[in-house]
Amino acid sequence: MSHPSVSRSAQPSPSKSDDRAERIEGEGISKAPEQVNDGQVLLSVASRKGDAELPLTKEIGVGRLAIQVSCQGEGTIEVSVEPVGLSFPLECVEQEVSSTYNEIILKRARSEGSVRVAAPSGVRWALTAEQ
Repeated sequence: MSHPSVSRSAQPSPSKSDDRAERIEGEGISKAPEQVNDGQVLLSVASRKGDAELPLTKEIGVGRLAIQVSCQGEGTIEVSVEPVGLSFPLECVEQEVSSTYNEIILKRARSEGSVRVAAPSGVRWALTAEQ
């Protein structure tokens, strides 16, 4: 069960579709998205291309687990956090950065986890996972 939301002031993008994620002014992919909550960063990745499976640096505790993703390039990326079952797509477009923020409230801790990203080769992305 995920509760998607954008926690920064977001402005709708005037591009192709109103169904895709928000465009957040100043957001980029050359660095990982900035931490939103006061917790700890479990993973921070900047300017990657293609598929990746990235281990979280710390155990996943009880409570809020949040992930922010930004992308640029033509195509849709699929993001999943294992083993918690949080997954979502993000539609990416040329010439501007698309961003999303998703979170899930966990009732039990996990000793380890990872973030999987499936992305077309022409899409560049960045993400931050925090708790």
